[in-house]
Amino acid sequence: MTKANNMILYIFLWILSILGGVYLIIVGYLFFNQKQMVYFPYSKLTATPLDMGIRYENMEINISDDETVHGWFIPSSDSSTKNVVLFCHGNAGNISNRLYTIQLFHSLDIPLLLFDYRGYGLSKGVPSEENSYQDAQLSYKWLIKEKNYKPENITIFGRSLGGSVGIELALREKVKSLIVESTFTSAGDIGQKLFPMFPIKWFLKYKYESISKIKNLNCPVLIVHSSKDDLIPYYMGRELYDAATEPKEFFDIFGGHNDREYLQNPQYMDKIKTFVATEPGI
Repeated sequence: MTKANNMILYIFLWILSILGGVYLIIVGYLFFNQKQMVYFPYSKLTATPLDMGIRYENMEINISDDETVHGWFIPSSDSSTKNVVLFCHGNAGNISNRLYTIQLFHSLDIPLLLFDYRGYGLSKGVPSEENSYQDAQLSYKWLIKEKNYKPENITIFGRSLGGSVGIELALREKVKSLIVESTFTSAGDIGQKLFPMFPIKWFLKYKYESISKIKNLNCPVLIVHSSKDDLIPYYMGRELYDAATEPKEFFDIFGGHNDREYLQNPQYMDKIKTFVATEPGI
């Protein structure tokens, strides 16, 4: 091998080692910062339902001295209404960023409870996968204990990350029905899609294995997804639907992952209202 060839080989190996080192640095960064990449909590409430002329009640659940779950309950104007929706939001912001969802259910005259996971809004503590499941479960039990709702009248609505939380809650507790909107099949699947060059599934601590859980539900399920979703691909919504057992429905919405214009679409509003009101077996 000539001196020139040795130099080329040396440069090639040097570049390869640099690229390998950069790759390992990025993998290390992803590993040690995965919590910050799963949860994006915002502690300050930027508004309340009163800013939209909607009355509400505060929910405050004490878990320990430094852990609480806070939420808002928006009642119906009809005190005889039996059904209620428990809303599990996505991974960013807090409940004050869900005023359009509150407005939707208020316009449908459906009672609504939405809550913040620990570390979000006024909920104290640290977010984690198990904590998110527990926070939803505590909110569910609050509806039963404090508001006297029956399990068979509680519909769980989970959007994005909240869809995975809702699926887990429907496994742990008896519910009337479940709505899963714009949700991924698992944290590993969406992580691998966002970072295809890295072995996300090998080291991801957060599972949110919705695809393996939804097949075990025994309540009616409505899957909602947009073919234009720019974060969580449409095929994941279809895969969740395919894995779910009957009775189940799929409803197409429009727009990007964080677009909310569809909340005022008459067909969407009618689908949500009908699904929440329909009695099991009908």
